[in-house]
Amino acid sequence: MNADLHIHSKDCSDGKWSVKEILNYSLSNSIELISITDHDSISCQDMAASYAEELGIKYITGVEISIRYTLILNNMKLEGPLDILGYGFQISNARLRESLFLLAHHRRQRIRRILEKLNDRLKKEGQVPIKEKEIEQMEANLGSSIGRPHLADLMVKMGYVKDRTEAFTKYLEEVNVAKYPLSLEKASGLIRSAGGKVVLAHPNDPNGTSLKKFFEDIREQLSHIETHMLPFLDGIECWHSRHDKRSVEFYSHFAKEHGLLRTGGSDCHQNPVRIGAIKIPTEAVEEFLRSLGDFNGD
Repeated sequence: MNADLHIHSKDCSDGKWSVKEILNYSLSNSIELISITDHDSISCQDMAASYAEELGIKYITGVEISIRYTLILNNMKLEGPLDILGYGFQISNARLRESLFLLAHHRRQRIRRILEKLNDRLKKEGQVPIKEKEIEQMEANLGSSIGRPHLADLMVKMGYVKDRTEAFTKYLEEVNVAKYPLSLEKASGLIRSAGGKVVLAHPNDPNGTSLKKFFEDIREQLSHIETHMLPFLDGIECWHSRHDKRSVEFYSHFAKEHGLLRTGGSDCHQNPVRIGAIKIPTEAVEEFLRSLGDFNGD
């Protein structure tokens, strides 16, 4: 079965395509199983599930939640962001919806603090600062709060930088503000209380939010998961667009050894378009679906 379990839309996250565009592309490219996993938002899940059913595509409710992870390493306290994926949850679950609403509120506050720090930097360079009305317009167009990738796109549009990569390396990493301090334990509880499965996203991603920021050696990552994270996880995203062959082999073996689900996806933001490009073994997809039963998010 051709599947992609990690995609972002522009309707509720930082993708380039709408939910309908993603699903239309999936249909035309014979992708049979889809989950749109927007950042800290399930506002598009009803629409996605309904349109997927109309097209005859199997759809699994999804979300990618940002957490603040804390660990002790060599007697030092370290903190940093990680991402977890939630699948097969009830869209109408009040506790999950309320918690994500609070995350969205913090997200709106965070982007304004980032903008304030960014404008201070731009002023020092003798450049014209970005007006808050630009942020408000973007939020109005999206119908949701925005994140740093949206601000990076705005900087490209306004001519401050040539692309997203330059926006982050030259400005946005320096002026970053911490995300909402949601723990792994709490995020896991939220998803599970809504009937969903909890999956650790892209754990060895060298360029993104991953355990590689804490442990360079993949064996140390696996040891840490085994010792500290297993009670809060139902699965691991083994196949990912930035996982190399070694990462896939190590994480797939670890997941099977510990009875965890193995998932995968492109993490596609449509820049470029790579929906369905990550091939997930049929065995893993079928095991994932069995764990959810015939759930369709209703």
